[in-house]
Amino acid sequence: MPHTETPGTEADPVPRLRWWTELPLILLVYACYSAGRLLARGDVSGAVDHGLALLRFEKALYLNFEHPLNRLFTREPWIGIPADFWYASLHYLVTPALLVWLFRSRAVRYRAARTWLMTSTLIGLIGFTLLPTCPPRLLDASHGFVDTMAQYSSYGWWGGAASAPRGMGGMTNQYAAMPSLHVGWALWCGVILWRYGGTRLTKAAGVAYPLITTIVVMGTANHYFLDAVAGAAVMGVGLLLAPLVMRTADRVRARFVPRVAPVPADTSAAGSSIVSAGCQTSAGERIPRQRESRVGAGAEPSASPQDAGDGAPAPAR
Repeated sequence: MPHTETPGTEADPVPRLRWWTELPLILLVYACYSAGRLLARGDVSGAVDHGLALLRFEKALYLNFEHPLNRLFTREPWIGIPADFWYASLHYLVTPALLVWLFRSRAVRYRAARTWLMTSTLIGLIGFTLLPTCPPRLLDASHGFVDTMAQYSSYGWWGGAASAPRGMGGMTNQYAAMPSLHVGWALWCGVILWRYGGTRLTKAAGVAYPLITTIVVMGTANHYFLDAVAGAAVMGVGLLLAPLVMRTADRVRARFVPRVAPVPADTSAAGSSIVSAGCQTSAGERIPRQRESRVGAGAEPSASPQDAGDGAPAPAR
């Protein structure tokens, strides 16, 4: 038997997302992220100390992958220049492109994916604030790192301030290396491509993109290996918190956004029309055969034309 619901008790429909509400939300989160990077500049000497502590810890665990990669990128321009373009551009192109693609073709999955990305980004902002860290490229030259972005700056739009355009280095926080959201966002993109891409090529891109990005951020001396690990960890925490964030947002919406009262089903039509032999009559209208035999005043209810049958004489007064 099919399940029916009482009118007015149906479950609330999932609110439909609109681009004109999504775009300002994404821009707001990114503005908070950028402003937080500027406000969390921190003490330069403290940031350098944090960077050196990470480097010493990696060397103790034999995780110092930055030096060999940085020497390779510095020595081979055919590797270093594309890597600089990768670092300076794809971070800002691939992630928004996948968000738009999800919104247009995977709307059911979009909200969870967007919430995961935004939650992780805000967690990363907390990391920038609490632990300002000097990237390898800004350490003293005695530590053996070369800033490939500065070395190959004549090939691109960036200057000496990492991926910031020339003359705009003062508008970015160069000591926000921990965690690496380049790696974190690339990991998000990889998961989205793997799960929703649907082809072998997109699945391969889902694996290659975060892996290459991790190599690039170390080879260009913009991040330590542990920065990349922290970026992946931030995305993991954001994934765990995303359902809680969505439930909280739903409760806030239900409390502050007025609900539209459901319109009850019109039941008057069921009692106002008589249907017989496939013919529907208007309210108060009799079946044609009934028009010939009207019940007189004071007649017994049992002496109705329906009980008497077709052609039966009307009861006597």
